[in-house]
Amino acid sequence: MASEDPSVSGVSGRYATALFELARDEKSIDAVVADLDQFDRLLAGSDDLKRLVRSPVFSADAQLKALGAVLEKAEITGVSANFLKVLTANRRLFAVTEIIRAFRALVARFKGEATADVTVAEALSDANLDALKAALKSVTAKDVTLNVKVDPSIIGGLIVKLGSRMVDSSLRTKLNSIKHAMKEAG
Repeated sequence: MASEDPSVSGVSGRYATALFELARDEKSIDAVVADLDQFDRLLAGSDDLKRLVRSPVFSADAQLKALGAVLEKAEITGVSANFLKVLTANRRLFAVTEIIRAFRALVARFKGEATADVTVAEALSDANLDALKAALKSVTAKDVTLNVKVDPSIIGGLIVKLGSRMVDSSLRTKLNSIKHAMKEAG
């Protein structure tokens, strides 16, 4: 399964595939997704946890002990906790972010979903988000989850990235093309 998707390859792809198959067999995909999302949020919010995960200075035992405390405090148990401990024991905890990303891709494919990265100049209303989801669903024939990022520098419009396809209808890009056309003309 990992070889079908270029975003699920290498070390992270192998670990993500193993976790996905285990979670599928245990019928705990949703629980594992929730646990990994929580761990990912913890990682994003803590410089100390990032240091623990990424630094080769810590021994596997020290990492395992600290990770055990974090998992206990966050109430992450079962398949997810065991998986994170195996990563730590195998000295692969540094790749956890990529593994989580690859795991999400496998789950999305399994559920027939797609994820689109959307950049907008200002936050979209719920009606606009629903319209965008519907438009993307009509193109992909899949349910689409949106990762929306607000970036005022695009001035207006939006940039949508879905898999290997990208549509850039931002005002910044249009103004830049007009600027280049004017330079060529004059």
